[in-house]
This record gives sequence, structure tokens and C-alpha cells, in this order.
Amino acid sequence: MSLFKNIFSSKKKETLDKGLEKSKTSFFSKLSKAVAGKSKVDDDVLDNLEEVLVTSDVGVNTTLKIIDRIEARVAKDKYMGTEELNTILRQEIAGLLSETHSGEETEFTVPQNKKPYVIMVVGVNGVGKTTTIGKLAHQYKQKGLKVVLGAADTFRAAAIDQLQVWADRVEVPIIKQKMGSDPASVAFDTLSSAVKQDADVVIIDTAGRLHNKVNLMNELTKVKRVMQKVVEDTPHDVLLVLDGSTGQNAFEQAKQFTKATEVTSLAVTKLDGTAKGGVVIGISDQFQIPVKYIGVGEGIEDLQVFNKYEFVDSFFG
Repeated sequence: MSLFKNIFSSKKKETLDKGLEKSKTSFFSKLSKAVAGKSKVDDDVLDNLEEVLVTSDVGVNTTLKIIDRIEARVAKDKYMGTEELNTILRQEIAGLLSETHSGEETEFTVPQNKKPYVIMVVGVNGVGKTTTIGKLAHQYKQKGLKVVLGAADTFRAAAIDQLQVWADRVEVPIIKQKMGSDPASVAFDTLSSAVKQDADVVIIDTAGRLHNKVNLMNELTKVKRVMQKVVEDTPHDVLLVLDGSTGQNAFEQAKQFTKATEVTSLAVTKLDGTAKGGVVIGISDQFQIPVKYIGVGEGIEDLQVFNKYEFVDSFFG
């Protein structure tokens, strides 16, 4: 029985379990080979486990931390059977993630003392940025909050059109200009409009180009500066969206973006279509930035607030 089964509603937990099914199946088929013919956890098993974790996209640094923790357990307990390994892994990974950030959240909430609460969304094209914005807008609207979207990714006409589709679907207002407009100008208009409408949440989509980091850095800095003319301490959250199905490439993007701008939270998408769900564990550990949301399906409700206990429970359950 799960220790954490009451944290999420059963429907959310089912969606999470289903979304991580490919990752879990792949991991356990590798793990069963790693311990085949072994009754106790020894150096061979630990070497094999290290390979399983690395090939499951947990990342080398995080893998080494996990192995160190399990080695310490083995040394302390003197004997550890391989049948206990799954439970030990679950406990040690949850413990490791606890050191990075709290991660007990289960609800979509915004601070009451920030109005409007402004989220600036960054990430390269194709990672599910616009979809994440649409699903976030839906979740906040479900909570009775007034949401305004800003289409400041003016580099691609498709980005503006996609955001418009989501605005129509969720039935929230969108502020946009034509393709090629100044992103900072769109952000300024969006915030000005949101203040007039007494909106609770503003979500600004920004350009997804990383080919020239200096340009991206300058652009995002300008967007922030212009927004602060309307609401002084904005943005309240800079959310970086990463595509979980790209595995180690998501790590690289996180590194590049955190150098280009101050990122305060992460969303990892497309976990349902991949066996690379272990990347969430590595990203949570390696970047001192909380993973706030995970995408575990195509449906409008399938963006979830990341809860480390639930995630580890679903992955190793």
C-alpha cells in the first residue's frame, strides 16, 4: 500500500501512474536483469544499478548520489536482500529530492498578496510551452481566478496562433500583436490590460530561441524591465518548460536557460509518451530550482502539480 495514497485524488494518481507506465516498465525490466541470480545487494548489484539509473536518464551526478546513499545503507545494515532494493530506492530518492525543495504541493495556487500574479514562460520551441500555458490557464480558471494570456513569442506566427487556440478553448482573454512585434511591447500591453481587468493571473509566452543566448538574454531582460513599469516586482515566476521525452537534452536546455535568465520553476512535459521519466529525478536534484509541474498526458487536466512523493510512488510502485 502506498504511504502517500491520500495526497492526490485517485483520478490524478491514476493519470500519474498511467503517464509513467513506459518509464516504470523500462526501469523494472532493466532492474530485474541487474539483480538476476542475486539474493543480496553487493558491489556487482550496485554497479549494475548504477548503469540502470544512468540509462533511465536519471543523470550521472544524481545516480552517483543515489548509489552512495544505498552503499551507506548496505554498510549500516550489513545485509540487504535484492527484494528490498525497490523499497530502498524509493526511500532514498524521495529523501534526495526532499533536500532540493519541499515538493509537498498538490494544488494549483497563487499567492494572495500578488495581484496580478505574473508568470513568464520560457523554453525552446516544440517542448510543449504553449500547451502548458493553456493547461495552466485552465487550472487557474477552474479555481475561479481571472486569467489573461500574453502572446510575447512574436518570432513565430504559429506561436501566436497556437496561444489563441488555447485562449479560445479555455475562454480567457489574450493580448497579442502581429508577428515580428516587440515582445516587450506585448508584455507591457498584457499587464496594462490585466490591471484594468482586475485579473488574478497573467501568463506571458516568450520566444523559444536558444541559438543566440545573448539575444535571448537581452530580450528577456527587456521584457522583465518593461513589465516592471506596470507592476513593479514582476515577473513573480519564470517558468522553464522542458520536454521530458528528450532525456539528457532536457538537462542541457535547463543549463542553457538558467545561464540566460533567472529561472524560478520548471515544468517537465510529455512524460506519458516516453520511457525517460527518470529525467525528472535528475533535474529535480541537479538544479536548485523546483520542478513545479509535470505533463503526463494529452488531456486538458493532464498537467499536474509535481509532488515528489507521488512521483516516486508511481515510478517505483
